[in-house]
Amino acid sequence: MYCVRNVTEDLYWVGANDRRLSLFENIHPIQKGVSYNSYLLLDDSTVLFDTIDWSSCRQFIENIEYVLNGRKLDYVVINHMEPDHGASLEEILIRYPDVKVISTQKAFALAKQFGFSTDSHECITVKEGDTMSFGKHNVTFITAPMVHWPEVMVTFDTTNGVLFSADAFGTFGALNGKLFNDEMDFDKEFLGEARRYYANIVGKYGPQVQALLKKAAGIMDKIKFICPLHGPVWRSNFEYFIDKYNKWSLYEPEEKGVMIAYASMYGNTESAAEALAAELVKKGITNVALYDVSTTHVSELISEAFRLSHIVLASVTYNMGIYPVMHNFIADMKALNVQNRTFAIIENGSWACNVGGLMQKAVEGELKNCTVLEKRLTLASSMLPDKAQQLEDLANAIAESLNN
Repeated sequence: MYCVRNVTEDLYWVGANDRRLSLFENIHPIQKGVSYNSYLLLDDSTVLFDTIDWSSCRQFIENIEYVLNGRKLDYVVINHMEPDHGASLEEILIRYPDVKVISTQKAFALAKQFGFSTDSHECITVKEGDTMSFGKHNVTFITAPMVHWPEVMVTFDTTNGVLFSADAFGTFGALNGKLFNDEMDFDKEFLGEARRYYANIVGKYGPQVQALLKKAAGIMDKIKFICPLHGPVWRSNFEYFIDKYNKWSLYEPEEKGVMIAYASMYGNTESAAEALAAELVKKGITNVALYDVSTTHVSELISEAFRLSHIVLASVTYNMGIYPVMHNFIADMKALNVQNRTFAIIENGSWACNVGGLMQKAVEGELKNCTVLEKRLTLASSMLPDKAQQLEDLANAIAESLNN
């Protein structure tokens, strides 16, 4: 059974939702599923903007056939060749033998690498600033390299103000019948998933996102719809989401607050983390979030690192080093370019407590523009009453840094 939505009078969402997939890119948990967005334009020519993942191809084909209603498909525009968007391309080429493929030179090269053969079809290579007309609709192609793959472009329909934004402005989460941002409580239903998607999928490429935002700024007064490849279509309140993207891509904290990430073997380091959280709240700092790095997926930790201004790393010493899952979290922060944050440290060790120095060295040496507060809480096995003053001093240092 087809399931489509009108974006405009002659532009249709023909994508699909995937709630069966447990790991996006086989690494990021997606308990709320994910949408694969594709859009079909009916003009003098018919134009499909991107395909979807192979896992939902049956729904995708039913949607296309329903909207075409017997018409042939004239063009398919590939803004992004990653398999969650390009894997159904070959099925389209088989079903519509006369369709022409429009994309960048790098995208065509990637299609061949993945085995998506376009050789039997007319391929139209476009570059920055190229335009095409499909009847009354005229589009401009804008390159967006490394947002987040090197072949990416976005397409702007100058006739109806639709920006096909590829993976930019995407989110995790199935749509549940709600296509547009104003059909949902975005903050409640999607903001966390949007942040987690950005931080883990696109986060490394902040400068490239900034370059795309600068290009978009030149046509912002003309944009009426933003159509990403995952998540809701935006038709109002653009400034809200663009502001989020601007902060995330500049690696500015979204909020002032404290993330306490703790690694605890027997609960003692956890107790210290809990005590610090309580002490901060008593001082009026209520935007505090605690995470056990052993049980929280690192994609969630990275998302929170993008959200909050201050990060407390609380770890037990393990094999004379950093507890492995904490070490992984720090490594992921480096890989995804987390920067401009203030860190504090809680360290624990029963006979050779050196983890605090190792974590400080990692933060100062591997994360850009990050500082580590001088005050530190050092434990020998457990949080005993004689450490109450150190705890108080650390809480005061964090509070002072937040208030400044």
